[in-house]
Amino acid sequence: MDDDRLLIRPMTLADCDRVAEIRVRGWQSAYQDLIPRSYLDAMSVTRDAERHRTRFVQGDGSVVNLVAEWDGEVRGWACHGPYRDGEVRTADAELYAVYVDPRHYGRGIGNALLLEALWNRTALGHDRMYLWVLRDNSRARRFYERAGFAADGTEEPFEADGVPVPEGRYVRALGT
Repeated sequence: MDDDRLLIRPMTLADCDRVAEIRVRGWQSAYQDLIPRSYLDAMSVTRDAERHRTRFVQGDGSVVNLVAEWDGEVRGWACHGPYRDGEVRTADAELYAVYVDPRHYGRGIGNALLLEALWNRTALGHDRMYLWVLRDNSRARRFYERAGFAADGTEEPFEADGVPVPEGRYVRALGT
């Protein structure tokens, strides 16, 4: 990866449309064999962008959205904040999302976003970071395992158009 071409920065309101495009296209690419096509086809960049704008404007600052620019174009997005145990926030951190424009996989963009999120949450004094990943998403599981995350055996149900696609929880110690 040519680090001179990559910039990780806080997301702005102006980035919401591009972030929504990356997220929706990321789902449609990464989950094409894991989630029913009907569910993926029903995803809307416009609706997702509106959701991002609403959360961005109404946020309390505890959730951090980052974007990765490659040659001046937003090509990736990550979001992290306090760990959510149901609706209750805990003292641990959670990586809510890392998505890269599918046309730019393999350039280290996702790894750079993940490292920035880990650094940020470590600097804030969190001891652990959790994340949820579709149990059958072997590519994502390998990505997180290479970054020091490990499955802790906790699973959570998720359903897409009536089809169960369970998620597994991963954890990594911070500051070590």
